[in-house]
Amino acid sequence: MLCRALVITLAIGPAALPIATQAYDIKPKSPESAFSAKLHPDILGISSDSTAEAARAILESFFKGRATATKDIQQQKFGSTAIGFISALNFSLAPGQGQNGEVLLGSFSSPASANRAYFIARNLTFAEDRQPTKADMVKQVMGKYGAPTIVGDQHLDYIYRAGGVVSVGTKYKEAMAVDAIDKPLDPRAALKLNGETIRGSCVAVVKRALAKEKTLAAMLNEARGANCDGVVSVQLMPGTAPDRVGIAQFVLLDVKGVISAAAIDDDAVAAERNERNAVPKGSTPKL
Repeated sequence: MLCRALVITLAIGPAALPIATQAYDIKPKSPESAFSAKLHPDILGISSDSTAEAARAILESFFKGRATATKDIQQQKFGSTAIGFISALNFSLAPGQGQNGEVLLGSFSSPASANRAYFIARNLTFAEDRQPTKADMVKQVMGKYGAPTIVGDQHLDYIYRAGGVVSVGTKYKEAMAVDAIDKPLDPRAALKLNGETIRGSCVAVVKRALAKEKTLAAMLNEARGANCDGVVSVQLMPGTAPDRVGIAQFVLLDVKGVISAAAIDDDAVAAERNERNAVPKGSTPKL
């Protein structure tokens, strides 16, 4: 479940975070991303370019005035310094009578890699009297993200490589996607998507990412083994009627960003450790 991602709840404002003025000066380096400037997907305005503070501002505004909304903010320190940063956000609203339930979360790299988002998810649980039709949801999704790479098993999946969405030959129109979404994934399309590579399916990588901790360390091996640079996955689960949607789940995973940010962060932590543990240079007297 999405809400398992966080274990620390902090009711703090930006001013309460430790200020990077003491022992170490971080020089941020932006990580590489799966998404190009032309094709730059987002979830509720949060993309892989968003910093934790920018994402937090969006979520604070979106949930403002909702009395039953809750927020979890996970904070970490960079290496052994006093520099604090937000590593994860989780805002939620429980479903109720006539009210949709919602969970939004994001995971972010350290300040060394510009504190950028690499995993974003949104889970919508529709109230029974507010369940949209499957056709309307598919229209909304394709209107925002374009034609998907592959459709089936309740999902519309957008697989990104080399800055663009991969095509496996099927040019999905809305009606075709609506017809295919509840059917099993086409094995021929899945085989064409994976090709002869022995690397892991990005569809499976997203499913596993939802079930595990959302840290860079926990996701790194899966990212290295994936056969894509990034994924946007939308799942539409049936509602009270077969043509209605009860739950919609949106996931954005920047696979390339995970690998790049992890490398940047590891190098920066190692540099900080080496600087902290530097052996003083002695001086040799002239004989």
